[in-house]
Amino acid sequence: MAIKKKTAVAAALAAVALGWSYLTYPAVGQLTYDLSAGIESRLYGLHKEVVTVEGIPMTLYRSTGTGPAIVMIHGFSADKDVWARFARHFSGQYQVIIPDMPGHGETGFKPEWSYSIEAQTRRIAALMDQLQIKQAHVIGNSMGGFITAQFAVSYPERTLSAGLVDPAGLPSPHPSDMRVMLSQGQNPFVFDTREGFYRFYPMTMASPPFMPHYVLDAVADRYIARRNQLTQIFSESHKETDLPVRIREVKAPVMLMWGKEDRLIDVSSVPVWQAALPQAQVHVWDGIGHMPMVEAPARAAEAYQRFLSGL
Repeated sequence: MAIKKKTAVAAALAAVALGWSYLTYPAVGQLTYDLSAGIESRLYGLHKEVVTVEGIPMTLYRSTGTGPAIVMIHGFSADKDVWARFARHFSGQYQVIIPDMPGHGETGFKPEWSYSIEAQTRRIAALMDQLQIKQAHVIGNSMGGFITAQFAVSYPERTLSAGLVDPAGLPSPHPSDMRVMLSQGQNPFVFDTREGFYRFYPMTMASPPFMPHYVLDAVADRYIARRNQLTQIFSESHKETDLPVRIREVKAPVMLMWGKEDRLIDVSSVPVWQAALPQAQVHVWDGIGHMPMVEAPARAAEAYQRFLSGL
């Protein structure tokens, strides 16, 4: 009888431990991710601020460099942390500003906010006003590249240069994997299981940096929790703008970077951008996907530094 009781107690303790592990596993992953990102950003000379723009408290990273400002804009569903390892190469010399755009990261989401490209572009200008920055080099990835190009069109007098990293905004002659999925009624960014995330994640990068599996699971859970928000933001940010008509108006120096293995926006877009922006310096890299500044931050930063130095 005593042995049976001990066995029952052991089984109960094991069940409690298993349940605790199941409940806390995502939280541990999220905590690891957030702590690592916070430590890295501070090591790289980036400190966190909150600046109210159009009534929205926008969280951002900012460095104390005394040179010209560089505004770095993340893509759809990402946040300011995707720029940290790239930004470390500029934070000492330049004033680096990396906002969490409304709907993303620590800035958060509210359904009544507008997530159109025009609205987000206007907020970059308003953020610069709040920080008393008249002009800036602006660089953006994906949706952030779309915003960057739109900013260069809408605020030419405030644009020192435009850095476009696998940007959205212009068509690609050959459909990407994402475009094929969208044509079939599937949005790769929106899913309700971790399996959906692990189908999506390889589409974002060809050479992702190492991340423990339990942290990736936590990232997956965040995507799942945000699926309704992402659906709204995706819909509003993919409405047509006047960029295809006005892109040739850009007179600022332009740098275009693209990962040849991009599965979200096909590399066949490069000639389209080159035709519209013949002044652009172009880099297309083998073995890199949609996010060169994450996959090869030192290489991308070196190319961008050469571009800025040449100005």
